[in-house]
Amino acid sequence: MGRKPSRLRRPRGAAEILSAAVVALAVLFLAVRMTTAAVEALKEAWPFALALALSAGAFGAWRIARAVHGRRRDAERLAVLRVTLAEFDAMDDRQFECALRDLLARDGWPARRVGGGGDQAADVIGDHRQRGRIVVQAKHTRAGGKVGSSVMYAVKGTAGPVHRADHAVVVTNGTFTRDATAWGDRHGIHWVDRERLRRWAEGGTALHELLGLSARIRRGRFKRAA
Repeated sequence: MGRKPSRLRRPRGAAEILSAAVVALAVLFLAVRMTTAAVEALKEAWPFALALALSAGAFGAWRIARAVHGRRRDAERLAVLRVTLAEFDAMDDRQFECALRDLLARDGWPARRVGGGGDQAADVIGDHRQRGRIVVQAKHTRAGGKVGSSVMYAVKGTAGPVHRADHAVVVTNGTFTRDATAWGDRHGIHWVDRERLRRWAEGGTALHELLGLSARIRRGRFKRAA
């Protein structure tokens, strides 16, 4: 059989009652002393604690103000962003993708660069509150370079199934072959060649105006590749 848990018993007799009272008074005295010491310590330390709290508050306010100022400065910069064709031609592939990302942000598409190995035909992805998601495949070429139909096929195949896009665009600082533009027009893959790029980046025309992108989100538009 298990042992019964021990239980406290009430003091018996005058001696035990007196001992219990002494212990209780000692505990009460110790608690009062500790409370008094804590209050005195707080009285002595409150200026330091107050200064620490004010410093922490000021630092937090400075961080918030700095972040707000940075966002405002970036917004102002993007609002007047213009990129010339000569500047595009002098860029490398990564710089070209970053420039397209910034242009999308200028036009109200908060965007991120995703280009690189395994990007699955998407270098920049932007999301617009009214117009949905846009996937941009960037093709930076040398002067006179042409982009062929194979790029259009790749974008069509991944825009919906992989990236859940509502709009897909191929952008180049060069030109497209006639077959590429015809195929893109038939299958809903938008294209921006050198002339359209100039109107978008240098002239300031918003991309959705340039390409006539609908404000109505059409989910699953690219679900099936042709």
